[in-house]
Amino acid sequence: MAEQEKRQVLGMLIPLGGGDPIPLLKKKLLVGRRESCDIVLRFPNVSAHHCELFLREGYWYVRDLNSRNGVKVNGKRVKVGEKRIDPDDVLSIARHKYRVQYDPQKLGAVGPPPDDEVTSVFRQSLLERAGLVKKRRRGQEPAPYEEDQPRRIRPDEELDESFISRQHSQRPL
Repeated sequence: MAEQEKRQVLGMLIPLGGGDPIPLLKKKLLVGRRESCDIVLRFPNVSAHHCELFLREGYWYVRDLNSRNGVKVNGKRVKVGEKRIDPDDVLSIARHKYRVQYDPQKLGAVGPPPDDEVTSVFRQSLLERAGLVKKRRRGQEPAPYEEDQPRRIRPDEELDESFISRQHSQRPL
């Protein structure tokens, strides 16, 4: 008996453009162009180590490994963290699409699917979520709002009480 037949099939990737189905034989699979990957996709737009598929609580998840052409689930890009793949979802690796087929109950799932938004909580800092700093762009530190910056006072400038009370009332507690 072949080694693949002995292993339990935990799911299948069905190529939407045609081709042979890819069995999901382990609970953690590395997908990429390199021969050392568990699932080898020999396409030039697939990164050497493109993404990781893993099974948790009866559901498949995908994590992008900083690939050049990205990973999508049902057309939505997986940017940070991981994304749950429900049965019959479409997984796009670069521009190659696969329908993911599996049965969560057979893989140990109990009750409703786990909340997928837990990882999105960590995408922003607490200050960003509270609205105390501007959202940062890639590779930049968060910039505080201008009103949070103290205003420099010129030595020749006269201060009246209204200016001082205005400055203190604008500062967050």
